[in-house]
Parts: sequence; C-alpha cells; structure tokens
Amino acid sequence: MDLEVAFEVIYLKLLIPQLAMHTRQSTYIQRINDALRYIDLHIDAELSLDVVAKVAFYSPFHFHRLFKAVTGEALLVYITRRRIEHSGLMLMHRPSMSVSEIAYAFGFSSVAVYSKTFKKVMGLSPTAFRDELNIKNSKIGQLDSKIGQDDLISEAYICNINNLKKWLMMQAKISIKDTHDLHFAYLTQIGVDGIESTFQQVLKWARPKAILSKDETFISRVFHDSFKVTDESKVRMSIGIASRHELPEDQHMSSGVISGGKTFIGRFEITLEEFEPAWNSIFIEMHDRGYNKADGFPYELYHNNPANHPEKKYIVDLCIPIE
Repeated sequence: MDLEVAFEVIYLKLLIPQLAMHTRQSTYIQRINDALRYIDLHIDAELSLDVVAKVAFYSPFHFHRLFKAVTGEALLVYITRRRIEHSGLMLMHRPSMSVSEIAYAFGFSSVAVYSKTFKKVMGLSPTAFRDELNIKNSKIGQLDSKIGQDDLISEAYICNINNLKKWLMMQAKISIKDTHDLHFAYLTQIGVDGIESTFQQVLKWARPKAILSKDETFISRVFHDSFKVTDESKVRMSIGIASRHELPEDQHMSSGVISGGKTFIGRFEITLEEFEPAWNSIFIEMHDRGYNKADGFPYELYHNNPANHPEKKYIVDLCIPIE
C-alpha cells in the first residue's frame, strides 16, 4: 500500500464515527454515493471493481479501500448482499417468477450457486424464503414459528393483517397519483443509528437557505433497502430535501432525483412509533388493490415539523412507486 493511501485509510477509520453523524461530506463521500447509485441501477449487470471504481473516478486500488472504510463492507461483499436482497424482494413481490428465473436475472451462473449464496446471506433457501417469510418471518406478523402450531400461527397472522387494515382505514388517506420528478439533495445514512442526527444535519443545511419555505419542497427519506430482507444496521437510506425547484449545489450534500411516475401514496398523521405499522399497512393495501411495486425506491415526504404539532405527530406521505 502506498503511503498516501495508507494515511487516508487510517484517517477514514478515525473519521467513521463522525461520518455516521454526517457532520460533513466531502468529495470522496459524494463519489462513494455515485458508486452506490450506479450499483443500484445496474444490480443485474456486471459490477467488477474496475467498472465501479471508474464511476467514482478512483483507481481500483484506491477505491477498494475507500469503499470499505465508508460502508464497512468490501465491494464484492456489498454487491453480493445487495443482489441477494433485491432477489428476495422479487421472490416476495413477483410470485409468477420461478426461483431459476430470478437467479439468472441477477447474474448467477446456476440455481445451485444462487441458492447457496442466498442461504448464506438470508439464513434459508430461496424457496423457503418465499414460502415462509410472510407468515413466520415477517416483521408484520412478529410471530414465533412452533412445530405443530401452524394453524394457530396462520390465524394469528390473518388477525394481525386485519387489524393493520382497520388501523390504516382510521389513520390514512390513500391516493394513486402520477407524480413529478423531484430534485433531491441528501446525505447517506447506513443503519438506524444516527438517523436523528442526519435529519438535523439536513435541516441545518436547509434553514439558512430558506429552501423549505418554497412550495412543493419537503424533507424526505428514501429507502434503498427493505427492513424485511436487510439487517437494520445495514439498511441504506438517503435523507434530504426533495423539491420541484432546483436546489443549490453544495460540496457537503449529494444530489440526485426522486423519479416521478405512478405512485401509491398514504397520507398519515402519526407518531414516530407508528411508522412501522404505517409502512406495513400501506404495502398490504397496495397488494390488496392489485398493484405491484415498481423498480423505484419507496420514500417519505414530510409536511410538518412534529415539534409544532399539539400531539408531536408527523404529517407524512408514504410513497411507493407502482407499475
């Protein structure tokens, strides 16, 4: 390892706690974000170290070390995990696709290789994941699997689903809209720890610029991973400002677009603790109405400051791109 790279790797390791708090973002963070976006968009294509490093404008040697220092995972490990997690979502949301079709769609050389890799990452085979997740392993159900109690588990699961649907009817206004593209200035958040600090950092950036006073401008959170298939310590989110208006460029904020299109939207007025049942219920309602999730990422648009709400609630749109 050359001396310059060695010192930068040491520096990044020392800086990781500060990165988690997102006190500042510099050029190399933006380049890593560019690489993460490229991986998401080309998850079913060839993603060699050379290809991804070129996107980030680093040499493969340099990029490999920077990527692991920032994300906590080696590039190949990260890409493999993301492919398996994407395929897990396909298993959940595309019941008409066979396991072999999904395996080849994500570039695995055989079903055997895919199944072995899937089990290593997820803890069970693709077939078992598809058959068991919604009832025994779903965070919606929160149920323990016990031998000889399958009927009771199914009844409890169905009861819980019905309760969520009733809760949704009381809490949310559902709409289906063709939405516009939104400019997006954001910080990357990996894992649930430090989320509040990231939101505060975004607000600290936006307030002096009076960005939030403009029409159709929101604090937003985009989910690049699903909590159903990704460990909460590795879920990647983008937290920032979304707007119909162009946003100022800043070296500490990454820029992108939340793509518009047909969107399933739930308007909620909820507490922080109710976000999980809100997301669970809106996905159930989406499927019950016969819609499939599109390739885009689910996201949130915030309409108020909960500190100013009499019950400290969030007025928020939960948005799912649909086909």
